[in-house]
Amino acid sequence: MTGTLSRLRGQLPGIVALAVMVVGFLVVRPPVPSAAETASVAQRYAFAPMSIGMPSGYPEQTIRKVNKDYADIDAWISSVGAGIAMNDLDGDGLANDLCVTDPRIDQVVVTPVPGARSGRYAPFALDPRPLPMNHAMAPMGCVPGDFNEDGRMDLLVYMWGRTPIVYLAKAGAQTGADAKTGAKADAKTVTAGAKAGADALTAQAYVPVELVPGSGTGTYTGPQWNSNTAVVDDFDGDGHDDIYIGNYFPDGPVLDDTVSGGVSMNRSLSNAMNGGADFVLRWTGATGGSRPSVSFQCVENVLPEDVSKGWVLAAGANDLDGDMRPELYLAQDHGRDALLHNQSTPGKIQFTPVSGVRTPMTPKSKRIGADSFKGMGVDFGDLNGDGVYDMFVSNITTSYGVQESNFQYMSTARDTSAVRADLAGGTAPWEDRSAEMGTAWSGWGWDVKMADFDNSGRLAIVQADGFVKGQTDRWPQLQELAAANDLVVEHPWLWPNVRANDDIAGHQTLNFFARRDDGGYANVAGDLGLAVPTPTRGIATGDADGDGRLDFAVARQWGEPVFYHNQSPSTGSFLGLRLTRDPAPGSAGSAQGTPDGPGTPAVGTQVTVTTPDGRRLVSRVDGGSGHSGKRSSEVHVGLGQNVWEPVQVRLCWRDGTGEIREQELWLRPGWHSLRLGTQAKERQAA
Repeated sequence: MTGTLSRLRGQLPGIVALAVMVVGFLVVRPPVPSAAETASVAQRYAFAPMSIGMPSGYPEQTIRKVNKDYADIDAWISSVGAGIAMNDLDGDGLANDLCVTDPRIDQVVVTPVPGARSGRYAPFALDPRPLPMNHAMAPMGCVPGDFNEDGRMDLLVYMWGRTPIVYLAKAGAQTGADAKTGAKADAKTVTAGAKAGADALTAQAYVPVELVPGSGTGTYTGPQWNSNTAVVDDFDGDGHDDIYIGNYFPDGPVLDDTVSGGVSMNRSLSNAMNGGADFVLRWTGATGGSRPSVSFQCVENVLPEDVSKGWVLAAGANDLDGDMRPELYLAQDHGRDALLHNQSTPGKIQFTPVSGVRTPMTPKSKRIGADSFKGMGVDFGDLNGDGVYDMFVSNITTSYGVQESNFQYMSTARDTSAVRADLAGGTAPWEDRSAEMGTAWSGWGWDVKMADFDNSGRLAIVQADGFVKGQTDRWPQLQELAAANDLVVEHPWLWPNVRANDDIAGHQTLNFFARRDDGGYANVAGDLGLAVPTPTRGIATGDADGDGRLDFAVARQWGEPVFYHNQSPSTGSFLGLRLTRDPAPGSAGSAQGTPDGPGTPAVGTQVTVTTPDGRRLVSRVDGGSGHSGKRSSEVHVGLGQNVWEPVQVRLCWRDGTGEIREQELWLRPGWHSLRLGTQAKERQAA
């Protein structure tokens, strides 16, 4: 007996360790909904896939030509470039136009949303001429916005191989119906507006201008930026939209297959700071008319070097602390995302990094500002209905591959004033709850959008997924690379081969996380028919037909883009707001009078809706947060079932002079168009 007890005492540390592991597993394992529960959640949604019209006649490719140093990893280098944006480009009052970046043809295509009104104009590719170009560049994404403030929607295109191009809409190019649509739009008015704009919206409707002057003439000789994301917002609070450009590779000939050298890879897989420098460009002036123009100042030293030289794949801007200065979140591939607290003043843009709190139960890589994961996408939304924004960040989360986790950062502050105090002290008051909420593991994540697709007042999370599609599994080689010394990974010739027909997470599918009754989430993509085994990249959302149900469009890497028409049954009521800013005195918009476009989106406007039962729902006019997918400029708020009476709406915005304005309104559910100047004024349908 004594010997038995002695042996047990000897085994006690192992027994205790095993017990701790078992208890830990039971405590932290993510909730897994049953098939019946998933099917029940999925019944709230329905989407019909529709093909997106694209122009013909362009030569197609299935992989990119790359620098000779990248020849053995050309599939890896070819893994980005598919993008999509949804907005009102022709001024008919509906977010029924798409800007598609298609790597198969290396063109940026403007095309109508498929469906009943898809014949308004023929799909066309934007034409950069007469700006200088060369063979070693390709578009990566498109951000709609009114950059010269004349009331017409322009398009910012960011690229690999050169600085971005702004395509400015000329006077008379957008002559559709001016905000005369809604949940019960007058069909005759809509049709008349569509016909008015049908002949005008072509490639000739846009004037390409340089975002950064000095690109030379003829053949492009300017900086070889390799940009993977862009965000538009008024960073310094002067009443004009500025631009953040996130670069991935350092400047160099990434796509030039005639040369060897001048390129590199990340110096680390978890803490790389040798990427391309990021830039913030401050708006300085613009003109309108048939020869429009816009100018920006490239501001130096806005971001700390260890942040600016990260390998950014996605960015998001939003006012998180209620002071009407947007914070900036940078999702960095190869580690250390950054949340930047905005401390700018008019004419001076300034950001300060903040970090999450480290606790004994918080791993370092689950902490804002200190993670070593592969940030691929980011979005903001209030996921728990407390009136404070939460964040969702995509990472690589493949079991038996690279299993990091997504970040579902939930706010821990009681309100925005507490957020402001924490950020001022350098602390980011958000904690990752992805494991307990059921959103931690999904695949090789990319773009992500949070939206209320069933008007329940609860946000769903749509996430792009997948990397390189082929037949030969290269996960083992990638795992070897992940275990390699950081001194190895900087050199592309030391990477394992990833070439045509190789596969890494190539059959992963789109994810659709819907809220369960217990507060967690279930991925119902398979139940909804969304689980197509093709790598996806960008996600755009908007209400294309004005019926109050948000639709979405998806860009697929080396595949056809797809539009998902929302046909969800028994949706609740909603509030939809088309918010445009009155032109500032002396601006291009004020000089021309009534715009022939949809108006200047009031980017950065914050909206708080209080329902009759006391719920507070927050949203904003987004200026392009994400990876390569950009939501429409409209604000859509689901109100839930049986809300038909007017709801209280608090608007906070900056007018064209930079002054902060606030106003409370009572608005009935449905679509409303408001112009924001010194006051908010509703535009009535004619």
